[in-house]
Amino acid sequence: MTTFIQGSGPALVLAHGAGSDIQDSYGPILGELALGFRVIGTDFPGSGEVPLPSSGLSLDLLADHVVESAVAAGAESFALSGFSMGTAVAVRAAARHPERVRALVLSSGFARPNPRLMLVIDTWRALARTGDDRTLASYLSLVVGGATWLDARSREEVEEQLGLFAAGLPHGTDEQLALFEHIDVRGDLPGITAPTLVVSPTEDVLTTPSHSRELADGIPGARLETLPCGHAIAAERPEEWAALIRDFLSGALADQGLSDES
Repeated sequence: MTTFIQGSGPALVLAHGAGSDIQDSYGPILGELALGFRVIGTDFPGSGEVPLPSSGLSLDLLADHVVESAVAAGAESFALSGFSMGTAVAVRAAARHPERVRALVLSSGFARPNPRLMLVIDTWRALARTGDDRTLASYLSLVVGGATWLDARSREEVEEQLGLFAAGLPHGTDEQLALFEHIDVRGDLPGITAPTLVVSPTEDVLTTPSHSRELADGIPGARLETLPCGHAIAAERPEEWAALIRDFLSGALADQGLSDES
């Protein structure tokens, strides 16, 4: 598997969203995170050049994939940051491998998709099957972009974003989105012992703030922070997001005596 590795310091492993990859979910903040951490990110099966398994995808498979990629990169224990569907992957990884996951950051996430989120996902998959790339790109722009951010874009900037979406999604996007029908990590939440930060975008219409509250309420001692943006935090509030992650993890790992671990 191809793994992104940058920086030095305590290990910080990344879990990206569905229909995405490490660069798409985290690209604008990778350099900032690497100033204080050894950042490790591997695309999920179905993203980048990682093939889909013949056995199909499952949440346990993705959780183990993230952990195995970190261990293969030399990180025996690490902080874990999940974005969007990657939050459920991160929670499951922490539940299955508590000895390895030292801290969690869960951004734009959910424990289980509610009916509204399933409607968003079902529409995404249906539009993708039509082959109408521009309509799908317009739909995705509306659900991942915050209203304030989108309202401030020029027509040229909107067209540029539509072009990026229309250029194509990862080859395993539909299989990744199909996982939403089965994801439910609510039962894992009470057993999470790693210090946890939940980051909730206030204008997120994909995974609405109620999802973040469910995560924060379910994990003992979890801290909830908000950012004034839509789902795609990296595009709208990269500096603030990076600062929240860095500051929280620096404190959480220092409390465990891991702040200087490389």
